[in-house]
Amino acid sequence: MEKLRAFFSHVGFAGQSLDQIVASFKLQNFEKDELVVTEGKVSRHIGIVESGMFQYYVVKDGDEITSYVSVENTWLASVMSFVAEQPSLENIRALTKGAVFMISKADLKKLISEVPPFKDFYIALLEQSIVGIDESRHDLIVLSADQRYAKLLKKQPHLLQMIPLQHLASMLGITPRHLSRIRSSIR
Repeated sequence: MEKLRAFFSHVGFAGQSLDQIVASFKLQNFEKDELVVTEGKVSRHIGIVESGMFQYYVVKDGDEITSYVSVENTWLASVMSFVAEQPSLENIRALTKGAVFMISKADLKKLISEVPPFKDFYIALLEQSIVGIDESRHDLIVLSADQRYAKLLKKQPHLLQMIPLQHLASMLGITPRHLSRIRSSIR
């Protein structure tokens, strides 16, 4: 729980509020390939990745298409499913053995009502998620594969070292072979 405490301390929580926030999360371990969120089922939790790597994906025409990968100290959520309490349109699977600090919607609502600054934090988190989703959608439509890769290289270079090539290529909307060509042309 020290990582969780450090995370919320870093964003400005302290004292009793920090204790209450940390106590609201439960650490859940996941084995490699275990599903955290299943397409067609309502996602009842969100979380912060303590360790491991988690793939967001859909299956289309028999192929897995990766839309995102959550790594240590990032949020993990099927946002639409969690917020709207609708069946998820995606799966989230552990790519490696890992652990996530999870919070239920009921515990989240309780935190929002009992720790007023947490409400502001949660709203900011949702806004950041919406902006990220909108930016990704825009980039897939407007930018070339080379430009999307260059942007990822500039904004999140650590992900390029961590995410397996086939998932990275899928996130960029290209084949692994095309990604290899892009990477070799940049070197």
